[in-house]
Amino acid sequence: MSQNKLSSRVSTLVKSAAAAAVLPVVFIYVMIAKPDYHLMNALSHVVVPVAHVVGDVLTWPLRVVGRTAVRIRDISTLRAENEELRAALDAAMRRQTLCDVALDENTRLMRELNQAAVMPTKTIVARLTQNNSAFGHHTFLIDRGKNHGVRPGMAVASFDGFLIGTVLDAGDAFARVRALTDTDSKIPVRVTGTEVYGFLSGDGSASPRLEFLSQPEFIPTAGVQVVTGSIGGVLPADLPVGKIADGRGNVSVPDATRDASVMILHFDAGDTYK
Repeated sequence: MSQNKLSSRVSTLVKSAAAAAVLPVVFIYVMIAKPDYHLMNALSHVVVPVAHVVGDVLTWPLRVVGRTAVRIRDISTLRAENEELRAALDAAMRRQTLCDVALDENTRLMRELNQAAVMPTKTIVARLTQNNSAFGHHTFLIDRGKNHGVRPGMAVASFDGFLIGTVLDAGDAFARVRALTDTDSKIPVRVTGTEVYGFLSGDGSASPRLEFLSQPEFIPTAGVQVVTGSIGGVLPADLPVGKIADGRGNVSVPDATRDASVMILHFDAGDTYK
């Protein structure tokens, strides 16, 4: 029964479409064969609306395809703009990361540079006359002594400002210096950019080791500078000593005998300034 109803509806639609298609033909025939303007005017009120409906029905697929094409074009444009914006955002994020890294590095360097500058009240230049290195001990003799103002405990530095040892004992015209690499050497130090203090203990190698740090959880970072600490007042604070060589806390220090001459630094109380 339902199938008969469907067939009847389809038949009605086909007949209506055929009648609608015939109306324009009849209208054109009347215009050409029998130009009756009253009849043409009456038919126009029927033919024109029907023609609009027929045109809309016939052009509906084209209009749908056109709108779909426009939407596809808009979606493609949006996708391209989205990709450009994402690329710009990624580039901005990379620049932001680089800026953050540079800012952190600048902060670290500023902390390192914001240390007390140390100026000796007197500098005595001396020449190395003898190098004694055996069984982990390392000392050397210089040609300046008590007559020149050299006293035990004075700091001995290279000409580029690095501490290389301390005066062990002195005669009238000579003195013996203990290098930082000597197994009996133990000087207070500080890791620059931090408040981590400890001792640099010689072990006979070119890289003494940091020990007894004030912060046991501190992880040494290669390349960070180590300077003298103010613990005990044995040495003036902030004299450059060397740089951390690895994550185990070994510190690379200059070779005490690499140059033929050294500087003996004399400091009085209140010699440091900021």
